[in-house]
Amino acid sequence: MGLKCIACVPGLPVALLASSLLVAAPALSRSQPNQFQPTQVSMAVRSPVEGRVVLDLGRRQISVVRQGQTHGPWPVAIGDPKTPTPSGVFKVENMMMNPQYQSTKSGKLHPKRGPNSPLGHRWIGFLRSGPNQFGIHGTPWPHWVKTRAAVSNGCVRMLNAHVQQLYDHVEVGMAVEIKR
Repeated sequence: MGLKCIACVPGLPVALLASSLLVAAPALSRSQPNQFQPTQVSMAVRSPVEGRVVLDLGRRQISVVRQGQTHGPWPVAIGDPKTPTPSGVFKVENMMMNPQYQSTKSGKLHPKRGPNSPLGHRWIGFLRSGPNQFGIHGTPWPHWVKTRAAVSNGCVRMLNAHVQQLYDHVEVGMAVEIKR
């Protein structure tokens, strides 16, 4: 699989870039023959990004505040009480189209990419924890989002149409505020 890096630091090896991105959530290191191919978006050092993603865990909704406008809110499913979604202020570390899910327990890659994969067709990673990463992503199981369930391993699940809208308003480096 090839990575497309926009505005990368000159001389930074692509392998180093890949190894610093998604480890156990969407897999970057392997490619499966599939009609959906991952696309990596921007991992550059740049000036602070205006705007923020705001996740309200109590209301189980997410929005983006940017240039004085609020986009959303959209309903979300959050982490199960045993594996809760973290609260605090983070930054968007990476973004990916058509990510591939890799089990954090077995290490196995899920064969599907795209809207019917466990991560849907958009990934917005915001916090690493060991080899894993927390992220905001789509889902092929809309029921959990519509009921605003607490069922994930800490990630934030959105309807695929909603995560695409969110993705279009977010960029690497943007703040992610998660409130209880």
